[in-house]
Amino acid sequence: MYFKNLQPYRLPAPWAMTAEQLQEQLAKKAFQPCGSQDMETRGWVAPASTDLLVHNVGGQWLICLQTESKLLPSSVVKQVADERAEEIAEQQGYKLGRKQLKDLREQITQELLPRAFTRRRKVYAWIDPANGWLAVDASSPARAEDVLEMLRQSLDSFPLALLRTELSPVSAMADWLAGDEAPPSFTIDRDCEVRAVTEDKAAVRYVRHSLEGDEVKGHLKAGKLPTRLALTFDDRISFVLTEKLEIKRLDFLDVVRDQIEGGAEDAEALFNAEFALMTGELARLLPAVVEALGGEVKAEVAT
Repeated sequence: MYFKNLQPYRLPAPWAMTAEQLQEQLAKKAFQPCGSQDMETRGWVAPASTDLLVHNVGGQWLICLQTESKLLPSSVVKQVADERAEEIAEQQGYKLGRKQLKDLREQITQELLPRAFTRRRKVYAWIDPANGWLAVDASSPARAEDVLEMLRQSLDSFPLALLRTELSPVSAMADWLAGDEAPPSFTIDRDCEVRAVTEDKAAVRYVRHSLEGDEVKGHLKAGKLPTRLALTFDDRISFVLTEKLEIKRLDFLDVVRDQIEGGAEDAEALFNAEFALMTGELARLLPAVVEALGGEVKAEVAT
């Protein structure tokens, strides 16, 4: 159980919610499969091998949102509707009008839905109630918003706030690259993207390329700004920091993973050990990132 991405948010620290209370409220929106006429359903499922919707390991919580979607491409609906429309036109002697075609496509959709294949997708979120962190393992804010929206629907009160820092990631990353110096406990790795602020949005991406020297600095002097930068924290976690304060391509290095090698007796024990190890590392990483960006700007939370 290792997250690959982090969309981080803030909760009050400590959050006045127990795992049992969260379990009870999430159960109101437990996952139900699609009915015959549903295009999509979503709800909470157990994130681990137990039946609990809140997996609690050492005061760190894991929750999981599952979405089930019907796979019914619009091209398939159009094809069947066009064939049906031709048959009707031959029978009645004239072509269907625009409204009749629209109604026919809606009818075809309802007919095909019960036979459509379904796809399920899970998105996990980690909650550190003592320190006020909520992080979604999602590659984009839009995907994370699915989890947040379901939490808003499930909880009586959800005092969430965006994570805001004194320095923007763009300005901080530009300073680090210009000075060839990472903040304390971090090292700059070999991946970076710089993008122009002009209308054409011209971008240069470096992959496994040295970022020292005059080349990257030349792009900065020309007005391009860093939007992604690969970093390593404390020689234990590598990741990419983005302009939106997202943490992507999380990789827990061998020095971390080796701590539990051979120490788990079964799959459940391994899952718990990995989750405990991951959350312990992330509980150090997130405050360090915030400090590197000048500290946190406290904001009013939305309930």
